[in-house]
Formats: sequence, C-alpha cells, structure tokens
Amino acid sequence: MPTLSRLAAPDLRRAVLRFRDALRAHQEELNRLNVYPVPDGDTGTNMALTLESVSAELDTAESMEEVCHAISRGSLMGARGNSGVILSQILRGFADEFSPLEAIDAAALASGLRRASDAAYQAVMRPVEGTILTVVRAAAEASERHEGDGLVTLLEHASNAACDAVERTPDLLPVLKDAGVVDAGGKGFTLLLDALLEIVDGRPIPEPEVVTTPRIVEAHLRGDDVAGLRYEVMYLLEAEDDTIPAFKQAWDAVGDSIVVVGGEGLWNCHIHTNDIGASVEAGIEAGRPRSVRVTDLFEQVEEEQWVRDGGVGGASAATAGRTLESAVVAVAVGDGVRRLLTSLGVQQVVAGGQSMNPSTAQILEAVEACTSEAVIVLPNNKNIVPVARQVDSLTDRKVVVVPTTSVTEALAALVGYDPDADIDRNVEAMTESMSRVRSGEVTQAVRDSAADGSRITEGDWIALSRDGIRASASSAVDAMKALLSDLVDDDSEIVTVLIGQDAKANDTARIKEHLEFAYPHVEVEFHDGGQPLYPYLLGVE
Repeated sequence: MPTLSRLAAPDLRRAVLRFRDALRAHQEELNRLNVYPVPDGDTGTNMALTLESVSAELDTAESMEEVCHAISRGSLMGARGNSGVILSQILRGFADEFSPLEAIDAAALASGLRRASDAAYQAVMRPVEGTILTVVRAAAEASERHEGDGLVTLLEHASNAACDAVERTPDLLPVLKDAGVVDAGGKGFTLLLDALLEIVDGRPIPEPEVVTTPRIVEAHLRGDDVAGLRYEVMYLLEAEDDTIPAFKQAWDAVGDSIVVVGGEGLWNCHIHTNDIGASVEAGIEAGRPRSVRVTDLFEQVEEEQWVRDGGVGGASAATAGRTLESAVVAVAVGDGVRRLLTSLGVQQVVAGGQSMNPSTAQILEAVEACTSEAVIVLPNNKNIVPVARQVDSLTDRKVVVVPTTSVTEALAALVGYDPDADIDRNVEAMTESMSRVRSGEVTQAVRDSAADGSRITEGDWIALSRDGIRASASSAVDAMKALLSDLVDDDSEIVTVLIGQDAKANDTARIKEHLEFAYPHVEVEFHDGGQPLYPYLLGVE
C-alpha cells in the first residue's frame, strides 16, 4: 500500500476502527497492569468498551465532519471509568481539531495531539504524572518538533516518545514501581499511534503479550451471555505425564474451554462445566488436585448483563408518579441494595459497580426517566464519578453529582434528601450527611500486589477504605475486624453492614459477635445487600 501524506475521512475512520481492534486484542494485557488487586472495571476493559461505542457511531459516517462527530459523540456517550473518560477527552480533542478539515496533514495531526493532550489534562481535577496524561503530552511535544517532516516521520517520533514515556511511568508514580508495572492507560494510548501508523504506512500493530479476553468483556462484545456451561473449575494437578491424555478425555466428556498446561508432574487445569464433581473426580483419578477454585460464571456476568440491557429502574413507592422538585439517580447492584436505595427515595437505579462501570448514556437515560427538572446522581464508586459529571451538559435538566464512592455513603446521604426541596438545598444537606460517614469494604485479592510494604497474594482477604488498602488477612472475618478497628472510634454511633451474596452465614455471625463484644457503645445495623464480589460493605457514623 502507498504511504499517505494526508489522512482523509475514510482513513481516519479506519484508524479508529483499528484502534478498537487493538484494544480488544490487548485489553487483558492492559488489565493485568492494574496495580490495585480488587475486582474492578479494569483499564483495558474500560478503554475497549469506550471504543466499541465510538465504532457503533461510525457505522454511517462518511465526511470528515461526520466521522469527527461520531468520534466525539461515541466516546462521550460510551466512556466508562476514569480511563474511558480520559480517553474520550483525547478522542474528542482530535475530533474538534480535525472536524473543519478536508484532510489531516502532519501539521494538523500535531495540532490534534496537542489539543488532545490539553483536553486530557483538563478532564482530571488533580492531574497525576506517570499516567496516560504524561504519555499523551510526550507524543504531542514530539509531534510539534517534527510537524515539518511529514506524516510518517511525525508519527514515528510521536510513537517512540509515547513508548519511552510509558517506560518512564514507574519513575514518576511510586505505586507502579512498587508493583513492577507501567501505566496501563498510557500503554493503551500508544495503540492509537500504532493504528495511525498502520493506516499511513502499513506497519502492523504490535501483537499483545497476553491474548486471553476476559469473559465479561467477551460476552459484552458478542452481545450475549455466558452459554450453557455454568462453572469454571481450575486447579493444580500433581500427576504423571502419561495420565494426562486420559484426563483430558475425561474432561472432554463433561465440559469445554479446556486448558491443561504444564509437565514434569505438575499441571494447571481449566474447564467450563456443569458438573463440578466429575471435573474434580477426573483429577483424583489422574493424580492429586490442589488449590481448587470454582467460579459461578452466571453470577460473574449477571451485573454486566444488566448494565448492557439498560439496568435502569426502581422508583420508590414514596416518589412514584409524582413530579418532584429534585429526584435522585443512584448506581448500584444487588437486589437488597436496590431495595434500600429506593426505600429512601431514589427514583431510578442504574446497574453498575465494581466489576462493570455504566456508560454516560445509561446514566443519562436514568436522568431523563425521572419526574423532575433537577436530578441528583449518586455514583457510589470513585471510578463512576467522572462519568456521571458529564451528564449535566447532555440534558436540559439540571444535574448535580454528589460524589459518593460507596453505597453506605449513599445511604447516609439520602437521610438528608427531601423530594420536595430544591436541588441546591438537597445537595447541601446530602453532602453534609455523606461527610459524616467513613466507609469501607472487604473483598478478595484477584492478583498479587503490595500495600505499605506488605505483600498481598491472590486469594487474600483485603480491607479497603477511602485511604486505600488497610489490611490483608487469611479470612473475611479477620479482614472485617481490621476494617472495624480502622474506622470505629469512641465517637462512633452507628455501624451499618451490607451483606453480599457470597458472604457465609458463619462469618456474618462471628462479625456480629465481635461488634457486640468490642464496640458495645455503637448501634449496629445489618442489611442483606446481595452485592457481588464484596461480601461486606461497611459504613460508620
């Protein structure tokens, strides 16, 4: 293919689609760079899903103006999580610069990169170096130095500068250095420059180091749910090598997605199946299975499926059918959590949480469904706050975000909510109520990591608060005890615990006993939240 000196509208469209393809291929690699060991909407996932929204908008775009409008709208409406929001700002910076042009030459691309960098920095209240911001700025600066050298040379230097900046991110951000990784968002951005080089000069996009696509995202991209086989079974198998062919044959009869890797007496085994017992028994016949892990795939994708299907609903009995001065939209998952929120006046609930962040469009849909001209949004997750803040500019309604980062903060905020009060008074009262809560959560580490110099191993139970990881432990009960010790003091009056769907009854009983013995001065409330992944959510007032 000939080398291009200018990008026309079809070329820009193809470059964005190839960027989407690259993010799909690299998303697991990017997710594995995450330094926080909790099950969350990972960087690669959020970037990939944001580009899916852009790609959908590009279906009918032909002219430069139409392509840029699709990029701008698709990235805005589909942005997920902090990484998706920053990426949307980068793409919108490009779109704003390129929209009036017939074609994009080197000088225009340099201007577009500078505008994208400026937009990205403006999107972050407290910019942090060592992130995607640093990488985009490095690319912009390099492009400005070479805008007179032609499109290919400019892209070469911009790409090299971006990759160098990615490698330097651990020197700028200690948490990256401690974890031994580079910034995931910055590495994801380099794929955009790779996609442009492919279109301009035919250079192939680098292959990912990790090619496995997470099941949740794979289901989303296919537009369907996990098919018939419900459970993922994984274990290490100590077995003689010559027993493995028969072992694989036995597994082939009870499931699919079979992966058996290893040798010299130790094998790592993975299967999707409906028969957990038979899957383990096959290992016992071959040798000695250990470190057995079973995951319910249906439960794992339930939250994401609800988000994709709309995930909106649940007007409370107190507000249903009424025209309100100000309504409330909250983001949450779990039947019990939704019931609590609606009982306290929330008019619309958007499905979302730790494992899947809703898009701007889904929050906007909930806002538009409210029976009021003013709407308060409770994001209930720090990753969703920047997404929610984009909604106000997309609707005629007045939308204000009270930046709750947990459900327990939202429950406290709703104590100050009056559906017949104006939005300014409600925001003030709800913010004040929220500020009195110290929130925390208990979950299980999904990857090895480190916190405050201590190692955390996959499978450890970890206690988290707004200040980060507070402790790790061998059991959910011990993690909860550590969290209570960190958050409850002599002035505390109320402790609220939301019990997740995976919490064990014996563990909950032991936590109740501990609260009664160690903190007799506080009033304790336990509620069935039904939230996935986090067996205990804690609020202390």
